[in-house]
Amino acid sequence: MNRLDEVIANRKIYLEKKEARLAELSDILNKASTDRDRFDALTNLYGEYHLFNADSAYSISLQQEIIAQRTADPILTAQARMHRANILSATGMYHETLELIDSINFEELPQYLRPYYYHIKRTVYGRLADFAAFEPEKQRYSQLTNIYRDSIIAANEPNSLAHAITKADRFNIDGNPQAAVDVLNAFMANNELSEHERAICAWTLSDSYAKLGNTVKHKEQLLISSISDLKSSVREYMSLRQLALLLYEEGDLNRAYDFMTIAVDDATKCNARQRIVELNDSYPKINGIYVNTVERQKDFLKRTIFIITVLTILLLALLVYMRKQMLRISKARKEIEDAYNQLNILTEQLKTSNENLSEANNAIAEISELKEVYIGRYMDQCLIYIDKLDTYRKSIGKLLISNKIDELKKITSSTSLIDDELKLFYEQFDNTFLNIFPSFVEDFNKLLLPEEAIIPKKEGTLNTELRIFALIRLGISDSDSIAKFLRYSLTTIYNYRTKVRNKSLGDRNKLEAEVLKIGRSRHSRN
Repeated sequence: MNRLDEVIANRKIYLEKKEARLAELSDILNKASTDRDRFDALTNLYGEYHLFNADSAYSISLQQEIIAQRTADPILTAQARMHRANILSATGMYHETLELIDSINFEELPQYLRPYYYHIKRTVYGRLADFAAFEPEKQRYSQLTNIYRDSIIAANEPNSLAHAITKADRFNIDGNPQAAVDVLNAFMANNELSEHERAICAWTLSDSYAKLGNTVKHKEQLLISSISDLKSSVREYMSLRQLALLLYEEGDLNRAYDFMTIAVDDATKCNARQRIVELNDSYPKINGIYVNTVERQKDFLKRTIFIITVLTILLLALLVYMRKQMLRISKARKEIEDAYNQLNILTEQLKTSNENLSEANNAIAEISELKEVYIGRYMDQCLIYIDKLDTYRKSIGKLLISNKIDELKKITSSTSLIDDELKLFYEQFDNTFLNIFPSFVEDFNKLLLPEEAIIPKKEGTLNTELRIFALIRLGISDSDSIAKFLRYSLTTIYNYRTKVRNKSLGDRNKLEAEVLKIGRSRHSRN
């Protein structure tokens, strides 16, 4: 349907092509030098005009007969008369058509003109049967139509369009539309068709599908036929009119009206009186459909107005109710908002308290862990030192008993024992601390400038600077206590702390606070 709308929108383009073709053929006629050439040129012009403008086609047939009589050629005379008879049939002049066609001596006609003769006879008798007012005449004309239809089938080649179309038409008349569909589909599959030939095939197929009750295919073939008719710029056709009637029945009044208007306009310009009569006969049917549609629309409009009125009243009542509810909701929303703000304040306070409590719990957990570790290590060290003191006592006793005063003086005056014990003590401290804070060295260096990182000489140990901040991490921040622990002077400890703070990556005054956070997340998870 969209394709048909597009073709209708471009009708002017197709008409211009048609007029260009007519101008070309007229130019050939004007250049013709012999009567035979002029007759052939007029035949080509007739082929373009007979479905486009009946008056022009009629005039051409008269010119052909003049030339035929001038040349005294009976075959050309017969051909010219058949052209005129074909036009007279299209304009509804059936008596004149039969009079003219019967004036032709059929026996003198060559084989190639006989199918044309049969076609005119079949067409005029078929139209007389369609418009017969009484059944006996209708039957007589129908029998003559069937006779000439069979003659057309016999006279045309089996692979010709005329043979296929007429054979399919006979199947439709005989009540076997599926056979007609098969014949035409086979013909179209094996032959390349012009637009006009496609229009003829699609029209006959639409009739077959209508008889089969296939409304979708019926409508589809009417569309294809209408598209091809309009693209080939013919004005004497049936498909668009039939499609308009179908659309009226479906309720698509706008398209139906447009299509019917086009069909009437083309039939008028072509002077195809037969089509004009058919269109006029269609108007009562169209008017009945239109009146029924208008009545349905009126009933629908009345129901719609009633429903709209009821809905409007309900809407007004609902608006009043909603206004009251909105006032209540607004008041409740204000109360909820105040409560929500108060709740947010309490939530923030609770959140702060929870954070403080969490930090306190973490600190307690950490201190508890440190206490557990260091108490265990302290008890181990005490036992070790008690054993060492006992051993030292026994060795001193032996020296006193043996009266080895010089050796005793030598032992008591030496600091090597203290030095060894301190070295062992610091090693044990380093080991214990790094077991609790395994990433202390790495985390501590992240707080310093990259180029100022402090790396112990031996993995698993701490140097003096790291031991100072390890003690700070354990909560021993007093320089005097650190000095006593490490057996350094207070000044030395102060200098170490100042030197390391100057290497800080961030605020130097916050370095020791950041050190206290090292390993905090791990202990909180534990």
